[in-house]
Amino acid sequence: MEYRNLGASGLRVPVLGFGAGTFGGSGPLFSAWGSTDATEARRLVDICLEAGVNLFDTADVYSAGASEEVLGQAIRGRRDAVLISTKTALPMGDGPADWGASRSRLIKSVDAALRRLGTDYIDLLQLHAFDASTPVEETLSTLDALVQAGKIRYIGASNFSGWELMKSLAVAERHSYVRPIAHQVYYSLAGRDYEWELMPLGADQNVGALVWSPLAWGRLTGKIRRGQPLPETSRLHETATFGPPVEDEKLFDIVDVLDEIAGETGKSVPQIAINWLLHRPTVASVIIGARNEEQLRQNLGAVGWTLSRQQVERLDKISELTAPYPYFPYRRQEGFARLNPPLV
Repeated sequence: MEYRNLGASGLRVPVLGFGAGTFGGSGPLFSAWGSTDATEARRLVDICLEAGVNLFDTADVYSAGASEEVLGQAIRGRRDAVLISTKTALPMGDGPADWGASRSRLIKSVDAALRRLGTDYIDLLQLHAFDASTPVEETLSTLDALVQAGKIRYIGASNFSGWELMKSLAVAERHSYVRPIAHQVYYSLAGRDYEWELMPLGADQNVGALVWSPLAWGRLTGKIRRGQPLPETSRLHETATFGPPVEDEKLFDIVDVLDEIAGETGKSVPQIAINWLLHRPTVASVIIGARNEEQLRQNLGAVGWTLSRQQVERLDKISELTAPYPYFPYRRQEGFARLNPPLV
């Protein structure tokens, strides 16, 4: 397993992390992902650690805290061997204090997460979304205090826009608060919007990307084909509206090229899609999920080999999207590109 420093920090993370969204699954979204219990979760954690995957990502909102609880049970007795990443800010209830990143909410959320996880510290706490109703200074000063108290060790963001992340970084620098080192983002062959602004920002400010849904919400598993109905077992029947949109014909074109490369390499479609991400700028770790041991071992096969330059170029070309304004001139016009050449 390869390890990379996460952003501007000394925290070394594996290039593959495990997403615990399937743990304790309940509710309309997470029950469709999976309902792994503590015994099954412990086996999946065993397999991850054997492969060198020691980063486990969850969130308080995953199954209303059940994911954190099951993860805590699965790592019991080996806390020092793992890195725990969790997230907060999204609503956990209907009350006025049940959502957001205010001082009171963050303190309450961190204490609750620590109880559910059965630990006295969180390695990486990420804000699951930007809370526009709370001053950034309040949020970051609270996170800084939680770091000083030893309850969390590093902080990050998730699903922020460029200006939201940059404002957070600027406020942290101005007041000497602890700085976000990670941005957990959606990025896949079928969804490359991360590249327009967030990737250059991450490169410039040294904020590492943790990639969620590398298989485009289950669309790059190799089971979804042109002219064929969704498999009966696909979670997209229940969850498609929750995830990022994908234009069907574009998706099928990408899958066609993935199929070709699968034939050339002997690797599976998901392995190729994940491997492509591992070599993109700013990507520190790709968060993989699995409902069972077979899926996990399949996804772990995405590391330890490299696509050829020609194969990468084919995937780049078929998955390329037209950048929105103001980014498209820097991609299409030589004068603009000379001033701001793309990272990819």
